[in-house]
Amino acid sequence: MAKKAMIEREKKRQRLVKRYAAKREALKAIANNTELPMEERFKARLKLAKLPRNSSPTRLRNRCQLTGRPRAYYRKFKISRIALRELGSSGQIPGVTKSSW
Repeated sequence: MAKKAMIEREKKRQRLVKRYAAKREALKAIANNTELPMEERFKARLKLAKLPRNSSPTRLRNRCQLTGRPRAYYRKFKISRIALRELGSSGQIPGVTKSSW
């Protein structure tokens, strides 16, 4: 089980990414537009740099929704491999069975 502070920090990052997504996208469009003057593009880059660091989508980390584990994350199920094995073995995930031969 991950620390509750880490899980809450990740939730805070998700809220920040959502809040600043439109502003960040607009500034990136201006900064990457080669038809605009260099000064205007540079100002857009400076404004982009002043946004909170945690509002960048690359700062997000996928975590298991049950345990908060950051590694061995299955995107399809949104849980870690350990939680997947436990739930699959107990038959709580439809269509998933533990293999045996």
